[in-house]
Order: sequence, then C-alpha cells, then structure tokens
Amino acid sequence: MSKYLKFATPAAAQAKDLASRYDLSNHGLGHLDRVYWNLPAPALYEEAVFRNEGFIAHGGPFVVNTGKWSARAAQEKYVVRESSTEEKIWWGEYNRPYDPTLFASLHARIQAFLQDEELFVQDCYIGADPRYRMPVRVITEYAWHSLFARNLLIPLTSQDEHQSHVPDFTVIVAPSFHCDPRIDGTRSDTAIILDFAKRLALICNTSYAGEIKKSLFTVMNFLLPLREVLAMHCSANVGPRGDVALFFGLSGTGKTTLSADPNRRLIGDDEHGWSDEGVFNFEGGCYAKVIRLSADHEPEIHATTRRFGTVLENVVQDRTSRRLDLDDDRFTENTRAGYPLDFIPNIVPEGMVDAHPKNVVLLTCDAQGVLPPIARLDPLHAVYHFISGYTSKIAGTEIGLGIEPEIAFSACFGAPFMVHHPFVYADMLRSKMLKHGATCWLVNTGWVGGGWGVGKRISIRHTRNLLNAALEGRLDDVEYRTDRLFGFEVPLICPDVPTEVLDPSTSWGSKDEYWKRYDALAARYIENFKLFAEGCPAEVAQAGPKRLK
Repeated sequence: MSKYLKFATPAAAQAKDLASRYDLSNHGLGHLDRVYWNLPAPALYEEAVFRNEGFIAHGGPFVVNTGKWSARAAQEKYVVRESSTEEKIWWGEYNRPYDPTLFASLHARIQAFLQDEELFVQDCYIGADPRYRMPVRVITEYAWHSLFARNLLIPLTSQDEHQSHVPDFTVIVAPSFHCDPRIDGTRSDTAIILDFAKRLALICNTSYAGEIKKSLFTVMNFLLPLREVLAMHCSANVGPRGDVALFFGLSGTGKTTLSADPNRRLIGDDEHGWSDEGVFNFEGGCYAKVIRLSADHEPEIHATTRRFGTVLENVVQDRTSRRLDLDDDRFTENTRAGYPLDFIPNIVPEGMVDAHPKNVVLLTCDAQGVLPPIARLDPLHAVYHFISGYTSKIAGTEIGLGIEPEIAFSACFGAPFMVHHPFVYADMLRSKMLKHGATCWLVNTGWVGGGWGVGKRISIRHTRNLLNAALEGRLDDVEYRTDRLFGFEVPLICPDVPTEVLDPSTSWGSKDEYWKRYDALAARYIENFKLFAEGCPAEVAQAGPKRLK
C-alpha cells in the first residue's frame, strides 16, 4: 500500500491481536504505518484482494503473478562472509561471499525504505520435531507472501505462543526494493542474502515465493549438521510396517509424484532432517509444480488447485469465469501451488516419525536414455552418486533454461541450498545408512529407446512397479548384473515389469550408438566429480564410472 494513503483495511482492527512482545523494533524496523501480525488465511485473502495483489479463482485458490522472476534467482544468492562461520561454509558458485559492511549498509537502506509502510508478519517454526525445530519470523510487504509463509511453515497454535515468540532467524521480504550494484556490490538489482551471524536473510526485488522457503532451507542445511542431524532435499513417506523411504531428486524427476503413494503415508514432499531419533519434515506445507497437472494421475495435488487457502503462482486463469488452465505455460513452465500439508490425504500429521529409513531413493531424469531404470548402490556408490546429483534440468525451474533438457549435476540433489561441502552431507548419509541398514537405489525416470527427441519417457507405471518392488523387499533375492561402466547392480527381473525394460540398450536401434552415448555420460560424471575430489577420500572418486576401453 502507498505510504501516503491513510485508511483502514479489512483486517486493520485485528492487526495486533496475535502480536509478539518481541516487536519489529528488534529488527531495526520503526516508524511503520501498521503491522499485521499472524493473520489467518481468510484475513490475508481480504488484505491481498484489497491491495490488488492477485485474484480468487474458481474453487477458492488465490492466484498471483510474480512478474520478472518466475523461478529462483540462483545467480543472485549470497552468504555474508564473517569470522564465526567462514571456515564452515563451502564458498563458490552457490555460496557467493558477501561483505558484512555492505550487508549492514543494505539492511539500513531497507529499514529506511520500509518506514511508513504496512508490513505483514508470520511467526512460525521450521522443523516438525520439537527437539530440533527453530522459531522463525517472516516479514513481508505483501499479504499473499504472508499467506505463503503460513502455508509452507509450521504455524503457532495459541495466543500465548504468539505473544512469547522470539525468532532464531528472520527473513525480510522486500520485493519492491531494488538493490543498486554500485552501492550494494550485487550482480543486479535483485539479491537474496543470508547472514548467519545476525540470523537474518534479506530478499530484494523478487516476488517469487520459493525464495522464502529455500532461504530457510539453506539455514537448516547449515545449522543442523552442526548438531549431527542430516539436512536433506528430499521427500519422505512411511509404509504400513513403519518402513521409511527417502526420495532425493531435483524438479522434474518425479519426487513429489512418486512419494505420494496411496499405500504409504506422506511425511513431507521437499525438505527433511534425519536425526538419531528418526526423520522429520522441515515444513508444514507443500510447494508443488502444477504445469499440466492431471486429475487422473495426481488427484490429491490437483484437488489443492481448486481449494481455498492454496496460493497459485503464475497459473493462467480466465478472468471472466475465474477458471484455471493448468496446461497453459504462457508465463512460465514453473507454475506452483503452495498449500498446507493437511490438504493432502494420507499424511503423517505430526510431520515426524521415530523410525529410520529402510530405503534411500536417488531419482534422476536421464534425458540421454542410457541409465537403467533402477540400480542398487553399495555405500561408496551411494556417496558418489549423491555428491554427483546427476539429472537433466527441465525447462522452467530456473531462469534461462531452454526447451531441451540439459545435463546437470547438482550436489546432494540440491547444490544451491548446500552450505557445507557436499561430502559433509554425503558422509552423514552413508553413516546413517550403515547404522540403520538402509538400502540405496538409483531410479531413472528419464528416457528409453534413445535420448530426448528420439526415445520416450519411461512409463510411470513401470517406475512405480520397480519402486514398489524395491520398497517391499521383492528385489532382495533376485539375480543382478554388474553394470559395465558404473559398477552398480541392476536386477535382471522384477515383478510386473518386462525384462527388456531393465536393460535400456535393448530398446536402442544401434547398440554402438547406445554405448557411445553411455560412455559420454560416464565422461561427464568423471569431469564433474573433479570439483569435489579435494574434499573427498580417494575411495569415493574410485567408486565412479570407468570409461570404455
């Protein structure tokens, strides 16, 4: 709202009902017009509509357009380099160092910029396990960002909790504030900057709400390993026998789809911790990609796009009928829905289980069409493939991607959010797998019969049958072959899956072309791993693929 317009808005009378005694002056924010504290979804709807932030669509979701940034601004993320943390951080492409003096100056400029403005605050937790959860605060210019934070994080439940809430980490979201590279030392007028010493993140000049959740995920990725808890970019579910499964994978690999199994309860779909006690969700909600979402194949997620309380980013709607068109990608391929976890049936309502994973699934979308649809990895292979994080980037998840998938390696299947060296996370994963007897699987949801443009995507039915067989122990006693290049084990048979599906070379028109393409992929793996070799024991690199003679 303009700082020059002074009149009551729909929730003005309730703005302070759930205010914390730890007010915004503690963040250097003063001379504010009005602060709306911890408003529930209906009040945030009223405020967002009143401020023309978006539209209510058919069925009740709130639809917004995020403008220039319709995906993460991966190149605009920084971490303040200061003495208390600099020796622990993996500096480089995803953790670009930022000067603490510049951060203090930028923070002061934002404080001045927000004077006389109206702000929204959501006080929440990140981390479902009370033993490891962290109280956080998200301060936003927009009402709909406050609704998003409320959906994706874990809200407080009582007035006493709200009044006594003191955040351990705070995120200030200022999408209308433009950085000045000449003054702020940033690449552009957009920046996402984390300061672990001040426990503060600044998000400037982007409305894409994913920056809120990923900033806090990055924080947990830094802090939890210091407490011997593995922070993971994965979905997780639990079977009827209490057997937990983890699903690692980047956008487009099927992580959300495959973990939403009607026969297993969902713990969470994106971010988790693995402690000595068990597995817990970081979040209280889901942030699902919804482009071309099918009511037949993903009915639970599809239903959330027709529900009050869901935030839809960059989804196309007919302005007359207010009906959605999930197939329309005119704004972006990366259309998103942010909704509370309890919008999905068959969940673990506590967001945590005191049980350890029996299966760890590494999902990859191989657009080269050469990897087998499933392989069993020993601990060293698991570390190698976890650090490598191979997949094919699908258009829309980051700014600048074209139509054709690109070969990509993202360490720990989430490199932009990893603050320590990848081996720190990989070694913790190996230790926990060995301690609790977990089996690791590499599952390829990509192409068969040739690469992208020649072959076709592996049948979701075959992938589900392979995955179910692995999780249910039906692949424990079958015969395996050792892969010629990568050395992992590939089952020769699997119930309800044709035998030829297990050997991708059989579906290629030319075996020579298949092996050339497979060897080229192995070369890319080897070249990529050179980036991490210095921080890894020699035996990890030796677990990588071997080239054809």
